Amino acid sequence: MIIATAPEIAGHRVTETKGEVFGLIVRSRGLGGNVMAGLRSIVGGEITEYTQLLEEARKHAVDRMVQNATAMGANAIIAMRFDSAEIGQTMSEIVAYGTAVVIEKA
Repeated sequence: MIIATAPEIAGHRVTETKGEVFGLIVRSRGLGGNVMAGLRSIVGGEITEYTQLLEEARKHAVDRMVQNATAMGANAIIAMRFDSAEIGQTMSEIVAYGTAVVIEKA
């Protein structure tokens, strides 16, 4: 599955648009991770616990988006984007979305 943030993929042409596709995940860091992140925030710098959480969440969201696009019969996703939101103070929602298409070499 080719995934591009651009509206087209170099060397390919879109032969069919399948439609909007997305993958959604809601993640929460456990109590231990929140405590460690809170301690790190006191001294400043990167909070690796949250960085790792968000990287994993984005990967899972993309995986789910690809599964949905495959189920639609697509072989590529164009105009892919991420969006995120906080739910309460402990959870993060990550969504990957784009347009599922069928492409072929130009």
